[in-house]
Amino acid sequence: MKPQDFTDATRISCVRQPEGYWAFIPPVLPPSLELDWKLASLMSEADRAMAELSGAGRLLPNPHLLIRPYLRREAVLSSMIEDTIAEVDELLLFEVEPETEPPRADIREVANHVTALETGIRKLEELPISSRLICELHRILLQSVRGGHSNKTPGEYRRSQNWIGRPGCNLNEATYVPPPPEELSRLLSDLENFIHGDTDEPDLVKCALLHYQFEAIHPFLDGNGRIGRLLVTLFLCSRGALSQPLLYLSGFFEEHRDEYYRRLLAVSLEGDWLGWLFYFLTGVREQARAALNDTKAILALYEMRRREMNEAKRVPSAAAGILDALFASPMISIPRHCEMTGQSFHVVSKGIDFWEGRGLLREITGNQRNRIFVAGEILQLMAPKKSK
Repeated sequence: MKPQDFTDATRISCVRQPEGYWAFIPPVLPPSLELDWKLASLMSEADRAMAELSGAGRLLPNPHLLIRPYLRREAVLSSMIEDTIAEVDELLLFEVEPETEPPRADIREVANHVTALETGIRKLEELPISSRLICELHRILLQSVRGGHSNKTPGEYRRSQNWIGRPGCNLNEATYVPPPPEELSRLLSDLENFIHGDTDEPDLVKCALLHYQFEAIHPFLDGNGRIGRLLVTLFLCSRGALSQPLLYLSGFFEEHRDEYYRRLLAVSLEGDWLGWLFYFLTGVREQARAALNDTKAILALYEMRRREMNEAKRVPSAAAGILDALFASPMISIPRHCEMTGQSFHVVSKGIDFWEGRGLLREITGNQRNRIFVAGEILQLMAPKKSK
């Protein structure tokens, strides 16, 4: 990253450090933008798609049926962008047996991502998006994984210089060098003021700007991408643009990963805000449409299974609760469900037998004890899909 890499528009933000390398200092938001009709049309389409999804979220009979599956999907895909790989079924199995060490460290890391997302959504009721909240979510994200990430200072902003580039490169060879640590306090304070300030940008544009800015600041030694993508959903929920956290952009970002990084870097190198906005708003439009279709499909399956239960002659008392639990997490064990509901082993077993007999559940361990059941048709609907 050298001064000749920058256009005149951004050269002023490239500052040489005493050690000899150059670091980028992102300018204060918002930038001066000239919006054209093509971008305005795309923004209208993205707004409409998100409004339809938000409306569907308001109609959910039980929002928890869909929120946690979407959190898992986002965690899997957002982590995949960082080459942290875990499948949804691996994540579900770990949730059913949380006391068991997962076979791969990636699984715990993705499980932490789910917890961080859930915590962030819950905390919005009492905390604004702030450094305090961001650091708390970062601490959860890096908790008890990869040797504890003790060298990555979970929950704390970095106190040393980081950089982005090919493996083994140094600061002078890096593709991108974020601001030095002494600039973080000011930059993050400016970002927080922008998030909560009364500016003219539509919510989706403001969301795109804040995501870029967070990634440009890169305030942590690790986990910046995942926290930055998490902030997209938190911001839209905090603004009331989403009634439920059903929109996640990591599926689009993962499918178009090279362009994602290229568009972010182009803002820093060339000031290409419009290119980034086109990319971001296209992702919102596509992911909102896909999420709406998924929501309709999952609700249709849920209603079909509810009708089947209501029309049955003998329905165990635990059957309804098990059905709801399966649409939140399509893997279940009898002891775990007993622990969560306070019902007896015998009562829960009857409910499991009811749904196993109707083809909803299938036992996957082959054990006589500590059996785990999966609802395959629900799992298939909830698995991550590529955007169309």
